[in-house]
Amino acid sequence: MSNVTNQAKSKGDEMFQNRQGGQSGHGGHQSGSSGGQGQGGAAGAAQGVMDQAKDMASSAATSVRSAAENASKFVGQRAEDATHTVGSSLRSAGESVRGMAPQNEYIKGAAESVAGGLDSAGRYLEEEGLAGMAEDMTTVIKRNPIAALLIGVGVGFLLGRTMASSRSNY
Repeated sequence: MSNVTNQAKSKGDEMFQNRQGGQSGHGGHQSGSSGGQGQGGAAGAAQGVMDQAKDMASSAATSVRSAAENASKFVGQRAEDATHTVGSSLRSAGESVRGMAPQNEYIKGAAESVAGGLDSAGRYLEEEGLAGMAEDMTTVIKRNPIAALLIGVGVGFLLGRTMASSRSNY
């Protein structure tokens, strides 16, 4: 803003000097023609300052938009990286469950099932990422809109109950 103020002051000083130059030597009164030029010059200078202010505002808006886009891309990339890290961790947890499963046939079968689920989920997260998950969710919702709506209502109800109970505890 100080740059705009300095430019406006500079234009004002320039206009003042132009008016002083247009005065006659008789009592300091302006002639009719130079008085008109002074007013036209003031309007032109004001318009010039307004145009510069508009240009500066436009430039600032472009800079802010660019910074926001860059920040959005950075956050998106970080989220994708985190998703891949979670996927890798799930796969590692699946391998750990598989390796630590007891020899009991029933428990080993359950552990193998859990390990397979963790491995599958981890692989899915690593391969698809957030974009793939969003695309898959869209497909599921399009195929089953009523079920998706009912699930949304149920989740909303549960969240509302949770929020209400947490408020009453304080």
